[in-house]
Amino acid sequence: MSESTENPSNPLDMLKWLIVILLLGGVIAANTYYEEVSVLYRAIGAVVLVAIAGFIASTTHKGSTFLAFAKDSRTEVRKVVWPTRQEATQTTLIVLAATVVISLLLWGLDGLIVPLVSFITSLGI
Repeated sequence: MSESTENPSNPLDMLKWLIVILLLGGVIAANTYYEEVSVLYRAIGAVVLVAIAGFIASTTHKGSTFLAFAKDSRTEVRKVVWPTRQEATQTTLIVLAATVVISLLLWGLDGLIVPLVSFITSLGI
């Protein structure tokens, strides 16, 4: 795999990330400062500012890389063959049965080992 590990750091990108951080911090500060304003208005303002911050972040190099990754991930998820309800139910029942069997085995081993260890420790050798 010969992917480039270069980081094309752009001063404009740094400014954009600073604006994004200030916007998100402003959302938190405004939500605290305008406590007496209706929750609906504060929520609308928060959604608008977060959307603006998201748009600005998506114009950076890392943001565009993330968007490309998200689109590729969505394409891959669409290719997944999901199990039917019957397959999911059968698999769940198999897992539950295996869990019960293993827990009974461990309970039995514990029942054997604890008295054995108690006997050995009481000998005082």
